[in-house]
Amino acid sequence: MAFNLRGKRVFVAGHRGMVGAAVARRLVAEDVELLVAGRDALDLRDQAATRAWLAANAPDVVVLAAAKVGGILANDTYPVDFLYDNLVIETNVIEGAFRAGVEKLLFLGSSCIYPKFAPQPIPESALLTGALEPTNEWYAIAKIAGLKLCEAYRRQHGVDYISAMPTNLYGPGDNFDPETAHVIPALIRKANDAKMRGEADLAIWGTGTPRREFLHVDDCADALVFLLKNYSDTEHINVGSGEDLPIADLARLIMEVVGLDGALRFDASRPDGTPRKLMSGDRLAAMGWAPTIDLADGLRETYRWFLDAGDHA
Repeated sequence: MAFNLRGKRVFVAGHRGMVGAAVARRLVAEDVELLVAGRDALDLRDQAATRAWLAANAPDVVVLAAAKVGGILANDTYPVDFLYDNLVIETNVIEGAFRAGVEKLLFLGSSCIYPKFAPQPIPESALLTGALEPTNEWYAIAKIAGLKLCEAYRRQHGVDYISAMPTNLYGPGDNFDPETAHVIPALIRKANDAKMRGEADLAIWGTGTPRREFLHVDDCADALVFLLKNYSDTEHINVGSGEDLPIADLARLIMEVVGLDGALRFDASRPDGTPRKLMSGDRLAAMGWAPTIDLADGLRETYRWFLDAGDHA
């Protein structure tokens, strides 16, 4: 039976992040009462404060998009932050939602939960069947714990808590800090900096051969709202584009978008990460959802946002 969002009080935890902001934008069309709380008003790492806020505001629905996120370098440099912060955020919100009588909760995981050498495309059943990619295992372990906590609450208490596993996301509102960014914003930033310096070439980490799947954040938000309304099951569900490409091809596409007409150089001393990471989207596709934003178009929009945002990016 479909879940009717109309008139519901929906709390988007992490509404200032890229994904949370996109979900909040998408929910405008659903006639909901949107609830948000910035980090200055509510620290989700504070259990007592989180419980009190949820009890006082009584949301019907919670979308848990708040998380400590970053790329390979950030994960490797700050393992405590990525493990501890994400564990306490998700446990505080999920447990607090249960205490507050929330009707439905959607937890956002990440494609990094899957084993480094998972079958391609990766089905949901691949979870916990092999070793994780070492460069982001701290974040992955925290996300696995979050989806298992939702599963446990569902099994023990019969609540409608679900988990979605987005693939690599990009779009307006992304983090373009060269030290902590994911691959697309990091490459956009590097390409734009090279262009501003009058350079033509672009250097990237690794060999450029690993293949990655990307999904525009607005497509992801649309899928998440679709799942809120149409999905209720114990197993997490993948959210992706169904297509991947080598990092070298992605870098060349970004160079074209930015207007950098030079050579692509590879730093093979830097780690590649997982060789390939393409998730199976068969279950979500069978439900009737499909993405609509082409990668090249999405990159152009993201680059325009980056230029307009300036220092805020």
